[in-house]
Amino acid sequence: MIDSTTVQTASENANLLTVSYTLLLSFILSTTLAFVYQHTFRGLSYSRNYVQAIILISIIAAVVIQAVGDSLARGIGIIAAMAIIRFRTNFKDPRDTLFIFASLTAGISCGAYAFPIAIMGTLMFCLVALVLYYSPIGPTHYFDGMLRFNMPTENNNQNKLETIMHDHCKAFSLVTLREIEQGNRMDYAYHIKLRRGKRYEDLLRNLKQLEAMQGVNLMLQEATVDL
Repeated sequence: MIDSTTVQTASENANLLTVSYTLLLSFILSTTLAFVYQHTFRGLSYSRNYVQAIILISIIAAVVIQAVGDSLARGIGIIAAMAIIRFRTNFKDPRDTLFIFASLTAGISCGAYAFPIAIMGTLMFCLVALVLYYSPIGPTHYFDGMLRFNMPTENNNQNKLETIMHDHCKAFSLVTLREIEQGNRMDYAYHIKLRRGKRYEDLLRNLKQLEAMQGVNLMLQEATVDL
């Protein structure tokens, strides 16, 4: 019988029950991290593949640590094998990196049979992530999508544009503003959150009625789920 409350020493000859318990625990802990990440995520590029990676990397780490055990030769061999792989994934949000690292740490702890450390460390990480999310330093609101359009540099529709945005959007924030067509037009990109009861179609239709408005494009958060 495995005592989950005792830190054990990694063994080179672990039995099937111990291995199964270790992998199951790493799966449960990494799944908990994935659910917390999903619940506290606020952005425009939510990725199911990333959430699955949070779960899978913990299992991989547990398997690697168990395979190494106390063998120095195995450790050197695995390091040499891993050096062949080139990981070129860039995380735009440091928070994404932290969740991957937390899952990796949980898997390593499970693989080393440090079950109390794995459990308490994961639970504490999830608790702090939730506390920060609901605390004043967490996000106060999130946006539904990104609105892009371009207008002439010299135009008289700025007041009308602000009126339309205020009528349809609960919150909006200018993300980028750049010159196009050799400075004759300005390209705008806004993060927007629509007011309750308002429709995206009405917002786009009113914007297109503005004089010289071109390239109106709305990219919703749901449309970028798997980016």
